[in-house]
Amino acid sequence: MKVVTAEEMQDIDRQTIQEFGISGRVLMERAGTAVAEKVKELYRKRKVIVLCGGGNNGGDGLVAARILHKWKWNVTSYVCSPKDKLSPDCLLQYQSAVKKGVSVEFRTVMKSSELSRSLVVDALLGTGINKTVRYPLAQVISVINSSRADVLAVDIPSGISSDNGQVMGEAVRAGHTITFGLPKIGHKLFPGAHYTGKLDIQDIGFPEELTNSETLQTQTIEQSDAALLLPERFDDSHKGDYGHILLVAGSKGKTGAAMMAAEACLRSGAGMITIGVPETLIDVFQARVTEEMVLPLADNGDGSLSKKAAPQILRFLSKNADILAIGPGIGLTDHTVKIISDLVQKSTAPMVIDADGLNSLSRGITALKKAKAPVILTPHPGEMARLIMQLPEFSRKTSESTKTGAAQRGARKEIESDRIGMVRSFSKIMGVCVVLKGAPTVVAESDGSVYINTTGNPGMATAGSGDVLTGMIAAILGQGLSPCSAAILGPYLHGLAGDFAAAEFGMHSLIASDITAMLPKAFSSLHV
Repeated sequence: MKVVTAEEMQDIDRQTIQEFGISGRVLMERAGTAVAEKVKELYRKRKVIVLCGGGNNGGDGLVAARILHKWKWNVTSYVCSPKDKLSPDCLLQYQSAVKKGVSVEFRTVMKSSELSRSLVVDALLGTGINKTVRYPLAQVISVINSSRADVLAVDIPSGISSDNGQVMGEAVRAGHTITFGLPKIGHKLFPGAHYTGKLDIQDIGFPEELTNSETLQTQTIEQSDAALLLPERFDDSHKGDYGHILLVAGSKGKTGAAMMAAEACLRSGAGMITIGVPETLIDVFQARVTEEMVLPLADNGDGSLSKKAAPQILRFLSKNADILAIGPGIGLTDHTVKIISDLVQKSTAPMVIDADGLNSLSRGITALKKAKAPVILTPHPGEMARLIMQLPEFSRKTSESTKTGAAQRGARKEIESDRIGMVRSFSKIMGVCVVLKGAPTVVAESDGSVYINTTGNPGMATAGSGDVLTGMIAAILGQGLSPCSAAILGPYLHGLAGDFAAAEFGMHSLIASDITAMLPKAFSSLHV
């Protein structure tokens, strides 16, 4: 499903009115009716307090108040805006509500005790907010939250940015939110997702050619999307048809990362996998592998890769393997920096780069501009911060000597405050597919398309979870999917397996290998 910014939704609204002849008043009537029907569906009959702003969101609330009053509900509406500041449609709905006998008061001061034990319908601000909420609405919102009343938000909880999910000073904490036409980005990104509660999307008549337009470049990854991407398995196939993955991973003290990625790779359908490891650790790996093969690579005598490993990797790829995955547990040294740079610029096999591979890449990021094959990056926000700090487009206002510590924390904060905008810009600038892990994981293509993953849970915040994802994406890529399709399907299945694992073991006890163990169930659930 498409997900939109405030501006994109306003454009859909404008085109609906101007080009399709559906008036704003009709849309408002439909929206308010949908709110009233949702109140009737979700809550037992009791006192309802509808808090309205002076814009169209307030107009939606006044329509809902009028209809609930018609249905004999006990309704009071407070308009938290001067009468002379109401939008034309909001003013019309105010006059209609009063004419029909709805109790409407203009006030901006109230006590939490006035709201407790009531259902509060939040129709204060809507999707257009682009600045910090200030007094008196900030105080009204604070009273709503302290009242502990049940809250149904209209379109989006007041005070949440539709564009990035950030709290604009103060924001309403809703149990339910009813939105119209399409979900907003602020519903899907945290903290907005938390404030939204359960989201209900209502069709109020926006034309499908607008709500499904190709100009809308952000969408969620749903089960139906993932099922369509699932690689086929043919009756007359053999292991060579499903990809040979070379996974370069592990170093002294970090052999587990390689094994977790390798096991997940096989469980995700790869035909074969070879683990490229520092040669002084070959006996350690040889004792642990079963289905996997092992390739000894030049190291520095201490269980870490030598830069001499790069030509070995390239030779193996040219003769044996189809896909390269690199990074889990390799450490960060001058040698790994050189290895990553060489492989990105010389490999003709598609690559998945994760973990220490990304940290190494951040010291020579310009190599991406010279990549000969598709590259998928799978950073968490910290790794993403190290990458963006190397680009002039994201330069920090700090001296070179401080580009660690405070500057990196600032970059990470900027990423988390605008996950979609940041990953989209980076992907377009560097020409690579990026999987930004987190809550939620978002996937960006170099053409500007962004996909929001809808699976996963907090239990997956555990060591090794990212290594599992690396193996999965590499395996799916090796089965013939495009880099972007693999980057979309991998996180969906990863999160789905994590959800199954959480149901089985609980989120507190979930470990990365539990995710791998649930991959068969995740894959099977997509066969429709």
